[in-house]
Amino acid sequence: MPPHPSADRRAPQPPERDAVDALINRTQRLRGDVDAVRRDTVLVDEDDPRLRWQRALCDLAVHQLDDLGAHLGQLKQGLPSEAAEQFTAEAAGLAGEDSPAGEQPGSLIGRVGSAEWNLLTDEVRWSDELLQIFGRTSEEGPLSLDDLPSVLVPEDQPLLTALVTDCLVDGKPIDGEFRVLRTDGRIRTLHMMGEPVLDIDGCTASMWAVLRDVSALRRSQQAVHRTQESLRHQQHIARTERRMAVELQEAVLPPWRGSLSLPDQGPGSLDIAAHYLPSDSSALIGGGWYDAMELPDGRTLLTVGDLTGHGIQATSAMAMILGALRGMAVAGIEPGALMGHLNQLLETSIQPALGSAVCCRFDPATRTLEWAQAGHPAPLLFRNGAGRPIPQPDGVLLGAASGVAYEQDEVHLLPGDVLVLHTDGLARGTGNAHSGLRPGTEKLLGLAPRFAEARTAQECVRTVVEEFGGTERLDDACVLIARVGA
Repeated sequence: MPPHPSADRRAPQPPERDAVDALINRTQRLRGDVDAVRRDTVLVDEDDPRLRWQRALCDLAVHQLDDLGAHLGQLKQGLPSEAAEQFTAEAAGLAGEDSPAGEQPGSLIGRVGSAEWNLLTDEVRWSDELLQIFGRTSEEGPLSLDDLPSVLVPEDQPLLTALVTDCLVDGKPIDGEFRVLRTDGRIRTLHMMGEPVLDIDGCTASMWAVLRDVSALRRSQQAVHRTQESLRHQQHIARTERRMAVELQEAVLPPWRGSLSLPDQGPGSLDIAAHYLPSDSSALIGGGWYDAMELPDGRTLLTVGDLTGHGIQATSAMAMILGALRGMAVAGIEPGALMGHLNQLLETSIQPALGSAVCCRFDPATRTLEWAQAGHPAPLLFRNGAGRPIPQPDGVLLGAASGVAYEQDEVHLLPGDVLVLHTDGLARGTGNAHSGLRPGTEKLLGLAPRFAEARTAQECVRTVVEEFGGTERLDDACVLIARVGA
């Protein structure tokens, strides 16, 4: 039903067919591109808010392009068009999912209708499409302006009343949305645009309107909003957990920065420095640790290790392990037996995990290093400009097996020796299969000449950071270097 023009408005001129064809073709190509992206957005993990948000955005874009293409088809004033028909066929797959029975998928039939309410004769005329939108038969007929709010959901009725009143009394155009409860129990969201039609005296004679079913479009927009909120919530949780993990890590790892001398004085003291290197993704805070402390008997504890996992769970488990390790070392438990107790602790933990560790106990009086390891890279010993791994005693990963006995070994150190303890994440890389060394260990051993020239352990640490700090690293890493004094 064509609308009546207002007294001061010219009748619109039909657009050029070629221009509309060009717009339809451009919309069709864009719709195909967006739909291709939508198909590629495969939800491998339904619980991933980012993937759900991306898919919802694609769905919304396809819905909007479907509506745009259908509007452009109507601009052709019903003239047949292969482009419009092809667009309708391509849109049918998505639009058909949200179309009530009787609608033609991918078009505006059943989704856009018109109405006119004559205020002088009380005559009401609805298009067949509008009757279909409201779920009314031709026998039931259209609704008057007084009866129209009765089919709306209760909370939307005041909105429609206000829109109609403003239009009829103040001559304001109608532009608003409301939800209709159909007789079949389905709720449809309608967008209504209309205006008063004036008589020759400038008085309101009737009101006409175009109503569009935007239910599918609004559902897509709501899906985008929900997934976006879910993504923001997950990002907030991730940031909070990372902050907690960082704070816990900083609270547990040794408070000293720079160099540390243990014991403070006397022959055989160790010059110690350490550093933590984050992973490529700074969000991945792992369960790595390093520590050095003087024991009650005058000996020095040196340890590095790493637990599987990331985030607050890994960091809290690391805090538990490091606390237990410190306590047992202070109690005088030897490195091999200490590893066995740590293995039992991880095995019986509420949050099971695997871990690797090395624990050393250095006697400054004899310069003897007693040590044990659990599936961890051996310490590297640098002497006279050359480096080598210390032969390893047997030891499996912490938490991997029950009742495991960890061997303990010892090595005699000399003044000027440099001992490098590191976690596996530092030295990952391409190793030499013929040498039998762990991946990346050769690169560390290649730093021997620079370690020989260094005057302090801190200078050695700087050398390691220069070499490995810019390396792509999937996991965080720790390095601890001890230099034997005269």
